[in-house]
Amino acid sequence: MPTPLAPDLASYLDANDSRIHQELFDFLRIPSVSARSEHRADMTRAAEWLAGAMRSAGLSAEILPTGGHPVVLGEWRGAGPRAKTVLIYGHYDVQPAEPLELWTSPPFSPEVRDGRIFARGSVDDKGQLFLHVKAIQAHLATRGTLPVNVILLAEGEEEVGSDNLTAFIERNAARLACDYCVISDSAMFAPGLPSILSSLRGLTYLEIEVEGPGGDLHSGIYGGAVVNPATALARIIASFHDAHWHVAIPGFYDDVREWEPEVLRQMKSLPFDDERFRKEAGAPALDGEDGRSTLERVWSRPTCEVNGLLSGYTGEGAKTVLPARAMAKVSCRLVPDQQPDVITRLVTEHVRRVAPKGVRVVVRELHGGMPWRAELSGPLFDAARRALASAFGREPVIVGEGGSIPVVGDFQRLLHAPVLLIGFGLPGENAHAPNEWMSDENFVKGMRAIAALWEELGRA
Repeated sequence: MPTPLAPDLASYLDANDSRIHQELFDFLRIPSVSARSEHRADMTRAAEWLAGAMRSAGLSAEILPTGGHPVVLGEWRGAGPRAKTVLIYGHYDVQPAEPLELWTSPPFSPEVRDGRIFARGSVDDKGQLFLHVKAIQAHLATRGTLPVNVILLAEGEEEVGSDNLTAFIERNAARLACDYCVISDSAMFAPGLPSILSSLRGLTYLEIEVEGPGGDLHSGIYGGAVVNPATALARIIASFHDAHWHVAIPGFYDDVREWEPEVLRQMKSLPFDDERFRKEAGAPALDGEDGRSTLERVWSRPTCEVNGLLSGYTGEGAKTVLPARAMAKVSCRLVPDQQPDVITRLVTEHVRRVAPKGVRVVVRELHGGMPWRAELSGPLFDAARRALASAFGREPVIVGEGGSIPVVGDFQRLLHAPVLLIGFGLPGENAHAPNEWMSDENFVKGMRAIAALWEELGRA
């Protein structure tokens, strides 16, 4: 049976539940939208509020400048130099709330309905960040100490690409030195099913431009004699996959590291419903790389996808032109041990090789990020497994994520510390959409899980 949270910590969190929720709601009321210049003052206000909350919890806190919105850095180092140091990462900025008319309640007026906390930022990431602050406070308020040293780093630019975070980590690497990194900015697999995120896919994002004649041409006069850039681009894109949806770019799979059989077995045992997934996507049918399950395709396999196409006349009615240019946005999701620069080179070489004569082709790399895979053993993983089991009453499952969080790789690369991703969101939480919500039960149990994590790491 899982070991329950220590009575003093549990009693503190129970007795202060109402106050903790009110403080969370105060945090959620601040419209800290990093993408909008009109919210610059709100970003400052959110940083100041969070720094104050950290100080109230017993940490020291500073607001540190970057090239954009500031970082809030909290620290408690009272466990001493022989104790482990844990860096916690989160972000206090949120997505824009538009379209406002689709919200049932105002996005920055928190409201609890049917066990869900509705507000922009409730789950992404203010609620998940704040539960870490409260778990630390539970230890310091009841015991005056923690079994580990903690650093709490909250940035204000996650929703706009974290452009300044890597440089901040590099400049402050000595101050941020730690034994472990912990991040809660993700979701559990299902309600009541605690989850440890074991992988993230990386990314190579490209723009392919195909140029033909100097301007659009009359398709009757020139069609059939001048190569059509739109048709040429279509042929290039069609060459990206074979008939079984394997990526057909030579060398694309060369560096793919296969999953361990035990992890694949656990993946297949998860309560996943293909038909429900299809309905959520609104797709007529599911298909993909032959011989792979849906979860394998989105968690553990690389992809090559067209994200956008532009060419020729697309307005109302007819205009018979042969377009001068065509463009496609293409993203490749990557898995360990693929490298973004290698995939960029392979795609570029392939495009140039298959492009028909009569057009000029340019491939531009727009941005990229490294894939990541956790070490599913060791003190950090074992402590997380026990802590989650104590809060949720059942063993956690190991899950993957098809998206990319580049900062995870940066922490591991720059700080040389293992990273633990344990999120308390749920599927369908509308993180970037109207009516964003977080399960109130998960917020409460999340605080208990993190409070238990510090105890478990102290024992380890």
